[in-house]
Amino acid sequence: MTEEHEDGGLLAAGRRALSIEAEAVASLAGRLGRSFAEACRVCMACRGRVVVTGMGKSGHVAGKIAATLASTGTPAFFLHPAEASHGDLGMITRDDAVLALSNSGETAEILTILPLIKRMGVPLIAMTGKAGSTLAREADVHLDVSVPAEACPLNLAPTASTTAMLAMGDALAVTLLGQRGFTTEDFARSHPGGMLGRRLLLRVEDVMRRGDALPKVGEDTSLSAGLLEMSRKGLGMTAIVDADERVLGIFTDGDLRRTLDRQLDVHVTPMHEVMTRGCKTIAPGELAAEAVHLMEEHRITGLLVVDAQGRLIGALNVHDLLRAGVM
Repeated sequence: MTEEHEDGGLLAAGRRALSIEAEAVASLAGRLGRSFAEACRVCMACRGRVVVTGMGKSGHVAGKIAATLASTGTPAFFLHPAEASHGDLGMITRDDAVLALSNSGETAEILTILPLIKRMGVPLIAMTGKAGSTLAREADVHLDVSVPAEACPLNLAPTASTTAMLAMGDALAVTLLGQRGFTTEDFARSHPGGMLGRRLLLRVEDVMRRGDALPKVGEDTSLSAGLLEMSRKGLGMTAIVDADERVLGIFTDGDLRRTLDRQLDVHVTPMHEVMTRGCKTIAPGELAAEAVHLMEEHRITGLLVVDAQGRLIGALNVHDLLRAGVM
């Protein structure tokens, strides 16, 4: 067998698996009905947390669903059903709701704790592949995630079924997100350590240079003195301001190259003759991500930060944004 022929067989098997799983997810849309809406209402009415549980592969999916719910505005956590019957059931309160995952609907570890959940009066949402199963019958709400076949060629390993569960959990989470009016800033507060959180929370004033680190000269300052100021502050630019610190323009490394092409005398040429007027500025309260956007849009590497009256209060360049993890 040639390598090319072997590759063809491998690719065909992979495509078959993806096709089966894609069909499994696509079929869920047509099955969404009153039960899904009721599941959303149960979660919205929950005054505590959504306790997500499942065993084996379903348990791994349950953990992911719990994490997605928690990060999108619905407090949730994963409870291992086997540990629940050995003391962890005490983690469930009467203010909670339970979301139980089991493809067969007959998972022994979940069925063991069902009477206690029912006795507490905690609403139970079941996600199974069998509407006639014990778990489906005992649940207050049943979400049908059945699939015609697993992607596994033996039709044994949980593959398409767990993908369907995961997709249904995502659908539930994002629907609740919308109903709660969850915003990008809310999302960022749940993810402060990652790049996304930094992009959504970090503001220009958090990363800008200020005080003595801020490069600035007057409009009548000589070009040579302006270059010294640029060199000392190391931002590759300097602001040109009036007596009230209002920004008149900017002078950058690019302006310097253009000035040298004109063969001007750096010792006598004033900054107002060589500066760029109408330069791009940004307010301190803007997101640092907006500074990135402005730099990319206008193909510049630095920005001056001004207050509402146009007075210079800060400056930043692309390296400041890189160090802050915004780019």
